[in-house]
Amino acid sequence: MPDWLGNPDVALLRDIATAVVRLDGVVRLDAFTLPYPAEAQRALDALVLACLRTGARPPSGLPELIHWSRTRPLGSWPLDRLPDGLFTTGDRLIDVDSGEPTQLCHELAVKGLGDSTGRQYDRLVIHEAMRACRDASSPESYTAFRRLLVMRPVLTEADWAEISSDLYLDPVQFLIEEIYAPVPVSYRKNGAYLTCDRCLTLLTPLTEGGWWCERDQCRHQGTPPRGRLLVAAEVGNIRQLRRPLRQFVTGPGRAEVDLERALRGLGLAIEMWPGYDAYDLRIVFPDDHVWAVDVKDWAHPGFLGRAAQAVRPDPPYDEACWVVPRFRVETRRDYLDRFAQERPVHAGGLRLLTDDHLKKAARARLRGEHGHQARISPLATTRNGADHA
Repeated sequence: MPDWLGNPDVALLRDIATAVVRLDGVVRLDAFTLPYPAEAQRALDALVLACLRTGARPPSGLPELIHWSRTRPLGSWPLDRLPDGLFTTGDRLIDVDSGEPTQLCHELAVKGLGDSTGRQYDRLVIHEAMRACRDASSPESYTAFRRLLVMRPVLTEADWAEISSDLYLDPVQFLIEEIYAPVPVSYRKNGAYLTCDRCLTLLTPLTEGGWWCERDQCRHQGTPPRGRLLVAAEVGNIRQLRRPLRQFVTGPGRAEVDLERALRGLGLAIEMWPGYDAYDLRIVFPDDHVWAVDVKDWAHPGFLGRAAQAVRPDPPYDEACWVVPRFRVETRRDYLDRFAQERPVHAGGLRLLTDDHLKKAARARLRGEHGHQARISPLATTRNGADHA
């Protein structure tokens, strides 16, 4: 397959997505004044040149480029070198309803920065937490930290006081002070903030009424259910996790704890984030057969496929796979195939399953089945490294 990440039109979209995300961090996306930020101007200039090359009408300025990003699916942009089928009809850089950068936009922007996965903000935070907890010889502290990021993405002043006195979190208190940021007033409506009861993150009020959840899966399920109503005058200052952590840790983490709950319900022994997050779930069957599972939640299967790598071997396991929420496959039918096409050789044939497929496979194995439907890897591997059918 051609290297579409090196495609000039894909590179251009990555530059535009990077500009959109960075602009969103400093100004409202619908309000600009001259001069435009340098990187945004460079992305605009490059798009204008691409349009002139194809004979299409270019955007007249940054406001129209932002309008394109919100209203035009990426596949309809006048970029004739864009690979066929790379984007779907619903793929946009800015959400139509909220005006917020989409998860796909953030994924494109991360790639556009030229950073490896280990250098991205969320991974830097996780690696620093691992280091601090290892230095303290406290794997329990690391597990508590991960649960905090998954279960408490929003903190009131009372919440802040509570976690500040949590002894398990002592080794990572310095990180907690950095990764929770004050909440912008754009989240407030009639003097109050509202959380999503599914995702636990803050909802964004829409100008025409209603609320918007930033998590793709939640919007796929329908209107976000109302969670905590946080009246500013009563709860004081509100803090929330920074966006990269909400997207790449809290989001997948919700799927991880949902899987944990479901698999425990089947009677399986589950260890979360074992070996300082070697992988997400270590699932032990009654016969001591072990599955290792990493949960991912990426909008674009191509980026996820490019990131594929073999699951770390310690703590030991018999089979391993990656898991993606079912809704990703429902909204993009080629998701699993695209992942497999993009998966590098060094990933060792790593399988990607939906969360429903994983639970179905676990039930099949508990019934004593040993065929393909009861396995999560194409070739089971024993703990001494020998392959067997």
